[in-house]
Amino acid sequence: MISMLGFLILMGTVVNNPILVVHRAVQNVEQHGMEAVAAVTEAVDVRLRPIAMATITTLVGLAPLVLIPGAGTELYRGVGAIVMFGILGAAVVTLTMLPALTVFVLQLRDKALSRFPRTS
Repeated sequence: MISMLGFLILMGTVVNNPILVVHRAVQNVEQHGMEAVAAVTEAVDVRLRPIAMATITTLVGLAPLVLIPGAGTELYRGVGAIVMFGILGAAVVTLTMLPALTVFVLQLRDKALSRFPRTS
């Protein structure tokens, strides 16, 4: 039951980083007229430091709970491990796979919009 709490904590914390990167990339395309690759590159460049700082501080904060044995750590070690490694994995995915997927989707969107222009 306590490990399930770790997954709930993890879900709440890992959704922010991808939202920030994708929102910035879409904003770059729509408001600044940038190409998809340039928009995503700029979004990742701007959001890299906040993502890295949040990830590193969380890892450093949870490391004693997960790595150092002591009284009471047996009960919460599972929660710490789930959150620690989940955030680490989410940061890797956010900085590697998400930009590639975002470029792909933005390019598909541009093709669809050029094929079916808006009439207003």
